[in-house]
Amino acid sequence: MWRTVLLRSIKINLDVLVTIAVIVALVGSALAVALSVHHWRETLQELQVLKQEAKALDVEWGQLLLEQNSWGGYARIEQLAQQQKMQAAPLQDVVMVQP
Repeated sequence: MWRTVLLRSIKINLDVLVTIAVIVALVGSALAVALSVHHWRETLQELQVLKQEAKALDVEWGQLLLEQNSWGGYARIEQLAQQQKMQAAPLQDVVMVQP
């Protein structure tokens, strides 16, 4: 009789322990999923910010290329040579001879 009561109480205690372990595992898994989703959202937001920065840098790069081309253009160089150094391109009818 005591043996049956003891076996039943052990079985009940074992069932309770298994139930508690399953609940703890379930709650732990739910927390891990929530943390993972939160981390994913933060990473996605950071990615979007970085993409916007990359677009802005691409636009700035294009503007700098245009500026570089305009500063280094032949017309600009000729204009600066005429204004600052009083230089001019040789006329077509003048022939330059080297000694």
